[in-house]
Amino acid sequence: MNHIHSQAEWAARAQKVLPGGGFGNFDPTIFIREGKGARVWDENGTEYIDYLIGSGPMLLGHGHPEVLEAIYEQLPKGQTFFANNTAAIELAEEIIRAVPCAEQLRYVASGGEADMYAIRAARAFTGRDKIVKFEGGYHGMSAEAQMSLAPARLANFPQAVPDSAGIPRTVANEMLIAPFNDADYIRSLLAEHGERVAGLIVEPLQRIIPPQPGFLNVLREECDRYGIVLIFDEVVTGFRFAYGGAQELYGVQPDLCSLGKIIGGGFPLAATAGRADIMAHFDKAAVGAENWLMQLGTLSGNPVAAVAGLKTMEILRREGQYEILRAHGERLMRMARTALDAEGIAHRIVGHPTLFEVVFTDGEVRDYRDVLSADTVRAAIFNTTLRRHGIFKSPGKTYPCLALTEADFEQTRAAYAAAARAVAKTG
Repeated sequence: MNHIHSQAEWAARAQKVLPGGGFGNFDPTIFIREGKGARVWDENGTEYIDYLIGSGPMLLGHGHPEVLEAIYEQLPKGQTFFANNTAAIELAEEIIRAVPCAEQLRYVASGGEADMYAIRAARAFTGRDKIVKFEGGYHGMSAEAQMSLAPARLANFPQAVPDSAGIPRTVANEMLIAPFNDADYIRSLLAEHGERVAGLIVEPLQRIIPPQPGFLNVLREECDRYGIVLIFDEVVTGFRFAYGGAQELYGVQPDLCSLGKIIGGGFPLAATAGRADIMAHFDKAAVGAENWLMQLGTLSGNPVAAVAGLKTMEILRREGQYEILRAHGERLMRMARTALDAEGIAHRIVGHPTLFEVVFTDGEVRDYRDVLSADTVRAAIFNTTLRRHGIFKSPGKTYPCLALTEADFEQTRAAYAAAARAVAKTG
């Protein structure tokens, strides 16, 4: 297909109107034209197998016909109203049926907003100010979330290091940073500060790092001990690890959780969900003006996203969908392991079959600092070679989807082998 503009020309145009020439999300030199199933095409017509899937939401693949049908049915009726709509109520009911901690929810448009409101709700409920987060944990773009997300300068715990300009220094004073998977440290931290902590926010699987056995249970126990609101950031893991998310998979129930990506079926939609007594702070009539947590958003609960999410979740409920998804991921993990082992390359495949990555290290990967100390040169060569062989993915995650075919797996196998050979040449 002929196009008037090449990617290079689009990149030049983008540089004039966008800081850094991009949206801040991904490689700004690549412009995706379209997606279908497990494939995407860029503006030069290059075809890729998509293991980015929009950073997670396209679990069914692009353009699933049943999801499209639901969207097409809604669009002539209206895109958004800034008022209640029945599709969003039905979606809320289904989320609450599925997610163990969810008794009520409030919609927002992005996962970062959902995390921000979860933190704010914890403060409103407890009357405390301090928040505990884990070094390397990603919880959106709020001032609190931008503390020790990806620090190049490693401070002593629990000191918070801002990852962004424009954040008041006072924010760091209210944040306590802990190493992921260190139960002893969290016990000692809360023994000292627990009575002043409003909430503890954690990705049940931190980026790609699984929790050590019993770690999430310790968080639950310690939060109960000090009256702290336990928040699971399930924007990534919700409806991916299992229909009830990581809290179903790991058997640990938080007080609040944030949800996003999959619940909107590829459209802007996220939610803060949890215990009714905490969620009551969003209801001025229930808690009074002084305890009320104000929240509103132009696109919150919009009906297009709601119908897309409802249909996506209906498909995920069908028999065998999660078994297929996990099998796809396990197959990809084996392919990567086989290719790298054949070249004698030290590595760890870290994560869950529905979300994982290759980390070039011969040590255990338990926390952010273990990932930070891995071989980034080898990782860059590996990922660059995969891109050249038609694999579209982020530098730090691989997302399988349900639309993968045998042809996709065979091409991926060959790409992994080529990438492993390229890494081996570096010595």
